[in-house]
Amino acid sequence: QVQLVESGGGLVQAGGSLRLSCVVSGRTFSSYAMGWFRQAPGKEREFVAAVSKSGGSTYYADSVKGRFTISRDNAKATMYLQMNSLKTEDTAVYLCAAALRRLDIATSRSGYAYWGQGTQVTVSS
Repeated sequence: QVQLVESGGGLVQAGGSLRLSCVVSGRTFSSYAMGWFRQAPGKEREFVAAVSKSGGSTYYADSVKGRFTISRDNAKATMYLQMNSLKTEDTAVYLCAAALRRLDIATSRSGYAYWGQGTQVTVSS
């Protein structure tokens, strides 16, 4: 079983920055592609960013491209999401996820097998 724990969320003004972390335990971290999703109240969970097993490939939703950066440290079994130039529409619960082991990278919800509980990000105007 894989356990994922997010941290780093909080309240920030528009234009500000936050860095989210996701610590993974239970299995070999480098065996899993990883991703970040977010879910705002009353909305569907949406893809934010993904990183391949090695960290060499990344993929972003158009809404965050150029503002967010996903990365991973396999030695620390930790994934990060650096969020800059935050907008009010970025307000959501952010969840980290580990993909199905056969995938090197995944951009859809169906490609993910394990999920964290989420961390709240609130961007004020």
